[in-house]
Amino acid sequence: MTATVSTAVGLSNALEVERVESHLHPDGSFDLADHPVPTGMEEIWRFTPLKRLRGLHSDASLEGEEYKVEVDLPDGIAATSVPVAQSARGIAGLVPSDRVSARAWAAAKSVFEITIPEDYAGDRAATVRLIGTGTELASAGQLLVRAGRHSRSTVVVEYSGSATWAENVEILVEDGADLTFVTVQDWADDAVHHATHHARVGRDANLKHVSVSFGGDVVRHDATAEYSGPGGSVEMLGMYFADEGQHIEHRLFVDHTAPKTKSNVVYKGALQGHGAHTVWIGNVLIRKIAEGIETYEENRNLVLTDGCRADSVPNLEIETGEIEGAGHASATGRFDDEQLFYLRSRGIEEFEARRLVVHGFFHDLIRRIGVESLESKLAETVEAELSKNVLKAL
Repeated sequence: MTATVSTAVGLSNALEVERVESHLHPDGSFDLADHPVPTGMEEIWRFTPLKRLRGLHSDASLEGEEYKVEVDLPDGIAATSVPVAQSARGIAGLVPSDRVSARAWAAAKSVFEITIPEDYAGDRAATVRLIGTGTELASAGQLLVRAGRHSRSTVVVEYSGSATWAENVEILVEDGADLTFVTVQDWADDAVHHATHHARVGRDANLKHVSVSFGGDVVRHDATAEYSGPGGSVEMLGMYFADEGQHIEHRLFVDHTAPKTKSNVVYKGALQGHGAHTVWIGNVLIRKIAEGIETYEENRNLVLTDGCRADSVPNLEIETGEIEGAGHASATGRFDDEQLFYLRSRGIEEFEARRLVVHGFFHDLIRRIGVESLESKLAETVEAELSKNVLKAL
C-alpha cells in the first residue's frame, strides 16, 4: 500500500515521494509511545538477542558517561559538542524507526557536530576515537556530520574499550559534495553497541559509507540512505569478523527518493567459533519517482569453523519499471576447497593457506574502502582474528 506525501523538511528540491507501508520499513517516530518494547517476534528484531542488549531496548537508564573522546582533525574541519537545543540535529532527516533509536534521541544531552566547509578538499582523514571505560551504565550518543557543498573529505570514527552504547548518527552530504564516512567497531569483548545511521545525499553528491565490525559482544548497526536530488550516489561497504558467541548485525536500507541516482552495497563477513552469529539485511526501495536509477547489493559470508550461523536477507522493492538496472546477490559458504587444495599442493602449510584465502576474501573490499591509513590496520586485525580459533584448530 502506498500513499503520496511530501518529503521531509530539508530536501533541496522538494521532490514529491511516496511513503511505502511495509513491515521492512516501519514508519519512524520521535514519540517513545509509538515504539513498544520489542518481544523478538517483530520483523526488525527477530534476529537480535534482546536479552543481551542490557535493557537498551526497554528501560535501562542512558545517563552513563563511561567513555572519553579523542579527536584528530586536519586544518579546516571543525568538531565540537553542542547542546541539543543549539544543535542542527534533524537536518539530515533522521526519524527513529525503533525503540533504541528513539530512546537515544530523547536521552542525548548534546550533539557532536563535525562540519566540513563548502569547497573544502583534503587528503587527510578527520578521526574521532570513542573509548569506552565501563559497561555498567549505558550511554546515549548523537553525532552529526555535515559535508558542505562541493567539498571532498573523509571522516573516520573508531570505537574501542568497554561500553554499553546507543547512538544516532546523521550524515548530510550537500549538493556536489564527496564524503567517505567510516566507522570501525573494535570494541572489547564485553561491549554492546546499537547504532542508527541516517544519510541524506544531495544533487550530484557522493557518499561512501563504510562499517567495519570486529569486536563487541553484541553490535547492531542500522544504516539508511536517501536522496534529496537527482544524480546522487551512495556506496555502502562493510566487513565484519564474528568470533565465538559474538553477534554482529547490519541492517541497511537504501531509499531511492530521486531519479538518476545510484547505489551499490557490498558487505563481506567471516565467522569462527561456536555461537558466532552474523546478520545482514539489505533493503532497497525504488520509488515511482526514482526513474533511471541503478542499484546493486551483495553480501558474502565465509564460515571458518563449525557452530557458526550467518543470516543474509536481500530485499528489493521496485515501484517503477523505468530503471537502468537493479539486482542483488547473497552467498554463505565454507573455505573454497579447490583454492585450499591448490595452495597445499604447492607446499604451503595449511594455516598459511587458510590465511591467504581469508585475506584474499577481504582484500578487494579493504582496497575499496580507500582510506590508506586504515588498510594495514584492517589487514592486521584480520590476522589477529584468525589467530584466535584457526590456530587452535590446527
